[in-house]
Amino acid sequence: MTAAYWDRYATRTAAPDHDDHSVPALGWTQYPGHGPGAELLGDPHSTLELGCGRGDAVASLAGQGVDATGVDVSAVHCEQARHRYGTIAGARFEHTDVLEYLAAADRAWDAIYSIWGALWFLDPAVLLPLIHEHLTPGGRLVFSHAPPVPSAYGRQGMYGAAFTAEPVWIYRWSYEPDMWAELLRSNGFDHIRARVEPAPEPGHLGTLIVEAGHAHG
Repeated sequence: MTAAYWDRYATRTAAPDHDDHSVPALGWTQYPGHGPGAELLGDPHSTLELGCGRGDAVASLAGQGVDATGVDVSAVHCEQARHRYGTIAGARFEHTDVLEYLAAADRAWDAIYSIWGALWFLDPAVLLPLIHEHLTPGGRLVFSHAPPVPSAYGRQGMYGAAFTAEPVWIYRWSYEPDMWAELLRSNGFDHIRARVEPAPEPGHLGTLIVEAGHAHG
């Protein structure tokens, strides 16, 4: 059900194709050109994106010489990413479930990140230990998504289809910055910075951005 939902989402939101296959700059907010960029990842040699969508961020990092992998449960998203960016050296797009991919992985990455991606839609009690296990010592986890609706925290259900159709639903996990910081500390992360990046226009929705380091001895 989840893969089918994201396949439909990918089809509805497909970006127009361009002959030059230009690569957008990596950003964390829903406002193009606003907020921090790739510097939040430090200077990684290898990165893994959880829920890579059309592959823009993977392509941007690979274009800078990073060994960049993206994972997405949607076959449509992966096909779009490979079509657009498959010729960029160092860019790889894996069609698979994020939790299954991490559980089977026999390597670590310098940075693992999620830009309005899979981290929002997976139980942190399951996902955060897997991420910590697959970060290099001193590696970084960075993610962004919408701030929580006030007083609506934890697991939140949402319908992913018209209310007159066969019901399709997904879950996402929403917390205030201080709760994300507590969850990350309890799973072995340090150097945590969790905040809401203001929107470029007053009164508009900001972006929750969380950075954390892999605590090592």
